Amino acid sequence: MNTIFKKIFDSKRMKNLILLLIGCFAGWGATAQYDQKARTVLDAMSEKYSKISAYKAEITSTMVNESDGIDEKMQGEITVKGNKFILKLDEQAIYNNGQTVWTYLIEANEVNIDNYDPDEEEITPSKIYNAYKKGYKYLYIEEANINSNLCDVIDLVPENTKDTQFFKIKMYISQKDRSLISWVMFEKSGNQYKYEIFNFKDNIQIAESAFTFDPSKYPGVDIIDLR
Repeated sequence: MNTIFKKIFDSKRMKNLILLLIGCFAGWGATAQYDQKARTVLDAMSEKYSKISAYKAEITSTMVNESDGIDEKMQGEITVKGNKFILKLDEQAIYNNGQTVWTYLIEANEVNIDNYDPDEEEITPSKIYNAYKKGYKYLYIEEANINSNLCDVIDLVPENTKDTQFFKIKMYISQKDRSLISWVMFEKSGNQYKYEIFNFKDNIQIAESAFTFDPSKYPGVDIIDLR
């Protein structure tokens, strides 16, 4: 909804993808406020997704660091139902059934298991649409055209930046239907993580059991239980 997403290019970065928001430039943070125009847009977005029982969409993730000459891109699929989600990528997949998180590394045929605490500050795919409601300031920036979709651009920044890796997240919200089109996370290290949503399908039918990793489907899988 720390931050619905830090990075998805390896298991360590994947947890960061589940970290998503947090941000403000050093001088910018002092001026960030609780902008009413931004709040109106964010509330409309949140209300839209709160009415959707479950959804599936394609997601593209790009990590850029201009000073280091890095430009990496990955594609995948995300499914969300309530506080549960499945995130499938080229090299790994995350299953979260609301209580337990499984991170499966495809090439290594290894799965890491950990507890899921909904009260933690991490921003998961099931939290991103409501993340702004607690611990963040928000500011309306401008209008922008994203893939022929006119969007409202809003910056979110943490109220407390001392222990955060990200200093800002920029959200692009469609004026047409208040859907979240894309967002960019800015890390203090200089990395930028951009996420784009495509082919959004709402109110899909999916079994609760789909959000639990089934080791029987992965013969020889190495199970690492971190709980």
